[in-house]
Amino acid sequence: MNLLARRASAQLLPTTKSLRQSYPLFGFARSLSNLQVQPTLEEDPVDSSSLDWNTLGFDYVPTKSIVLYDTLENGEWSKGRLQGPYVQVHAMSNVFHYGQTLFEGLKAFHQKNGDVVLFNPLENAERLRNGCKRLGMAEVSDDMFLEALSAVVQENLEYVPPYGSGGSLYLRPVLYGHGAKLGLGKAPQFSFAVIASPVGNYYKGGLKAVNALVMDEYDRAAPLGVGSVKCAGNYAADVVPAAEAASQGFPIVLYLDAKERKYVEEFSTSNFIAISNDRQSLITPDSSSILKSITLKMLKQIAADKGMKVEQRPVQYSEVGSFSQVAACGTAVIVTPIKSITRGDDKINFGDDFGDLQSLYQELREIQSGDKPDKYGWCVKVASK
Repeated sequence: MNLLARRASAQLLPTTKSLRQSYPLFGFARSLSNLQVQPTLEEDPVDSSSLDWNTLGFDYVPTKSIVLYDTLENGEWSKGRLQGPYVQVHAMSNVFHYGQTLFEGLKAFHQKNGDVVLFNPLENAERLRNGCKRLGMAEVSDDMFLEALSAVVQENLEYVPPYGSGGSLYLRPVLYGHGAKLGLGKAPQFSFAVIASPVGNYYKGGLKAVNALVMDEYDRAAPLGVGSVKCAGNYAADVVPAAEAASQGFPIVLYLDAKERKYVEEFSTSNFIAISNDRQSLITPDSSSILKSITLKMLKQIAADKGMKVEQRPVQYSEVGSFSQVAACGTAVIVTPIKSITRGDDKINFGDDFGDLQSLYQELREIQSGDKPDKYGWCVKVASK
């Protein structure tokens, strides 16, 4: 190797000094006893004692470890291992060239009684498997999904925001295809990881309504496409429209159906929900190209138990102005009330009265925090703190 090649190699390859041992395993027998530890590239975790739980935003905070699984030659999954956030992936991998990747988002909460719980994780596991079927990827069982989540929470327990702060430990499961492959087809190998990052209470001091913009110049998803699964490309397609809307003063985009531009689909990263004019019904669009929101499913259950009629049906944009309240709903914030929706020169105003949405939001938050009994079985205990 000549000098130039040696210098290039030295710049591209990590030295042994840049490697570290992952943090040791401890405690939770079901999820941690089968995990291995291996050296990884270094990212220094944030000192948890330095975090101000009351001012956390929704940004990445480096924690101790992620958990990672790989498929083996026989197609089975390896044992999980705890390591840093850097992973080795071949440059010809499907994840880069053909977008063969799925992700999920859910949270762990420190409850009033000291329990640390995952919130409705099996719904995420089922949605991930639905995506695997659509994209031809190796599936993750409920047991493996729970093991991975439990392990990463146990390992990063000190980063779970305390009860009363309004924060949570955000968990990002991600599944991706990799290995050298030039032509389009199923990836030679798959990896499944879960990353953890503490996040704060998005709404400090109560819900705040925002203005939305209909983007007729862009579609979110095509009919019979992949809009109903949580694949990464769906979100990449929103980057430019969202930036254009933000430059006009709109923090959120509303998409209509791609075929007729007649029906409401969903917001940038959230489902569309509405309260009827008589405030007796919760209404949400029905479409094969809409991602099935787990948060929405829970809100529908709570609304039904409050005596509201739940309608999941095609929603024409022409009827949106008749609704008393509209919101975007998802894991990060539960609900974001919509103050107005602008489409071209037309503007629909909903005002600041979103009491019914506030009630649904509050009840779900109280179940998450343990301030209200979980009669639905959504909370899965993984630790105490």
